[in-house]
Amino acid sequence: MDKTRRIALYGVLTALALIMSFVESQIPAFMAVPGMKLGLTNVVVLFALYADSEKGAIIINVARIIMVALLFGNAMSFSFSLAGGALSGLVMILLKRTKRFGITGVSTAGAVSHNIGQILVAMVVMNTSAIALYLPFLWASGIISGILIGIIGGIIASRISIN
Repeated sequence: MDKTRRIALYGVLTALALIMSFVESQIPAFMAVPGMKLGLTNVVVLFALYADSEKGAIIINVARIIMVALLFGNAMSFSFSLAGGALSGLVMILLKRTKRFGITGVSTAGAVSHNIGQILVAMVVMNTSAIALYLPFLWASGIISGILIGIIGGIIASRISIN
C-alpha cells in the first residue's frame, strides 16, 4: 500500500474510532460499577492490528486517545486512557506475535490489561493501593467485553481486505 493510501486509511480508521468512542460515551454504564465500558473503539484497533500492522494500530489508538481527550475529556481522562491504551496495545501486540492466541484471546487480554493500566494510574492519583480491590469487577467486564469485541473484530478483519 502506498503512503498516501495508508495515511487516508489511518485517518478514516481514527475517525471511526473517535465516532465509536463518542457513541460509547452516550451509552449508560451497563453495570453499577463506574468506569465500565464496552470498548467499542477496540474493534477498530483490532482491525488495524490484524488487517494492517502493529504500527498502524498504535498510531490509530494514540491519535484516538488524544482526540477524545481534547474533545470530550480532560487531563485526568487522558492519563487514564493513555495508560490503559498503552498497556493494552503492548499486550495485544506481544500476544499476537506469539501466534498462540486468536483475535478473541488477544482482545480479551487487551481489555483486561487496559483495566490494569487504568487502575495503576488511579493508584498513583489517589495515592492508595486500595483501589486495586476494584480490579476483579473490571476484569469481569473486561473479559466479557473483550470476548465480544474480539468476535466482532475477527468477523470484520476476515471480511474486509485493505491491501
